[in-house]
Amino acid sequence: MQSSTRIMLAAALALGAMPLAVTAQPRPDFGQREFNAKCAVCHGLDGKGAGPLAAHLKKAPPDLTTMAQRNGGVFPVAKTYAAIEGAGGGHGTREMPVWGLDYTIQAAEQLPDLPYNQAQFVRTRIMALLEHLTRLQAK
Repeated sequence: MQSSTRIMLAAALALGAMPLAVTAQPRPDFGQREFNAKCAVCHGLDGKGAGPLAAHLKKAPPDLTTMAQRNGGVFPVAKTYAAIEGAGGGHGTREMPVWGLDYTIQAAEQLPDLPYNQAQFVRTRIMALLEHLTRLQAK
């Protein structure tokens, strides 16, 4: 095989492999991004409760990796959703911020001139966060 043919073949193979490299990129993990932005400061990146602000709280943040264990092996979706969203008022002394309100304000700031469904915006963010929390659960 001539060297110019080898070069062309190598180039064709390289170009043919490029779409595979592009599609192999991981999809964004919105739940992890939410967790890192909102929760990790108190609960730590690993969710075990040792974030940088944990020592400054009146009550230590719980270990989020054992939520399912503490609930008979089932992740408490509804209870956790309510605690994050905050509308029910339940979450002890409410040291944890009401993220539902924060998401509502965030939507108004980010989408000032666009029509959007505020409840759906909040629900989507919280559901992504819940999905990430289920992946943090201890096996």
